[in-house]
Formats: sequence, structure tokens, C-alpha cells
Amino acid sequence: MTASSNALIIRNLGHREYVPVWQAMQAFTLERTDDTPDELWLVEHPPVFTLGLNAKQEHLLDPREIPVVQIDRGGQVTYHGPGQVVIYTLLDLQRRRMGVQKLVRHLEEAVIALLAESGLQARGRKDAPGVYVNEAKIAALGLRVKRGKSYHGLAVNVDMDLQPFTQINPCGYPGMAVTQLRDLGVQLTPADIRNRLAEHLARILGYNDPLYS
Repeated sequence: MTASSNALIIRNLGHREYVPVWQAMQAFTLERTDDTPDELWLVEHPPVFTLGLNAKQEHLLDPREIPVVQIDRGGQVTYHGPGQVVIYTLLDLQRRRMGVQKLVRHLEEAVIALLAESGLQARGRKDAPGVYVNEAKIAALGLRVKRGKSYHGLAVNVDMDLQPFTQINPCGYPGMAVTQLRDLGVQLTPADIRNRLAEHLARILGYNDPLYS
């Protein structure tokens, strides 16, 4: 494995509007070369509903004042908002000889390991990718792969207003329960969770000594 294939840059983008970050992910993926290091982008978005490529409008029940954006990841509809930790995975899967299903499993494993630190038992589901605690969804996944390069990623509910999830069928599942760390007794801040989750993900993906930017 070459130096570039094992290099990872972790960028904390702070609080950013959804669309410019999505467009930046597309541009990064289009412009990267075989030697471009992989990156994780850590971000928090203002309220927004996003619809995947094959999302059905029927799952968008009552958006009200929250913007709706049709995007290019897989999956149905989900919600992003303040108090939710989002990590985008801009990885060269070909270079790492990793399929998309393996990446999904690694994303779930990172969240499960993070929750285990707080004594929470969580699991993934093959029929509905994501991470669940007591059958309630706490983390959503959505990816796009172009020319063997991935973008989009995962979102973990930490300390947020869960009301908007009642305005959709989360990930296309009517009545799906949604939870967050605060409601499970974990008092860590989104900043704490963001950094810990990035560390778990870098380790599980097999990167050594990631560079923080």
C-alpha cells in the first residue's frame, strides 16, 4: 500500500449550508487523481431534508418551512439539522480494494463502537442500513460512488430537535422510530462525538496517523 493510499485528512468544516458542501464533495470527487489522499469531512448542517436518487415523494409527508434538496446519493429521504454529527467519506475505494457494502459495514461498526463507549448496545440492519438502539434509528447512511470514489456518508443524532423526523418516513420506512444520544442519557456534545467518531472510523478503515485540518 503506497503512502497516498494510507493517507487520510480529517477536515472539520463546522456549521455549513448543505448544498455548497454537497457541491464541494462532487467537485472533489471529479477532480481528484490517483494520488489524492482520502478525506473525512466533519460538518453540521442547518435544517434540511434530502432526497436520494430513487426517493419517493410520498415519504416526504409535511416539509413545511424546511428546505428540500434532491441529491445524488442512494436511499430515500432523511433529515439533517443542528445537533447532528455528519461525516462525509471521500474515499478511493478502488485504491483500498473496498466494495461499497464493506464501506457501509465499516460506517456502522464505527458508530456501534462509539456508542459502546457509553454503554449502549447498537446494531446495524441489512434490510435498512444504519445503526439502531432498541429498534430506534440513531444513525443514517447514504453513499454515492463514481469511478470507484465514494462521497456522502453518515449522520448521527446527538442533541437535536427530532420533530422534523415526524414530517417524513425516515429512509422510506413509515413509522420508523428515531432516537438520539441525549435521550439515551449520553451528555456528550456534538463536538465530542464528532471527534470520537472520526477516530473510530479512521481506525476501522485502516488509516494510520490521520492528519487533522
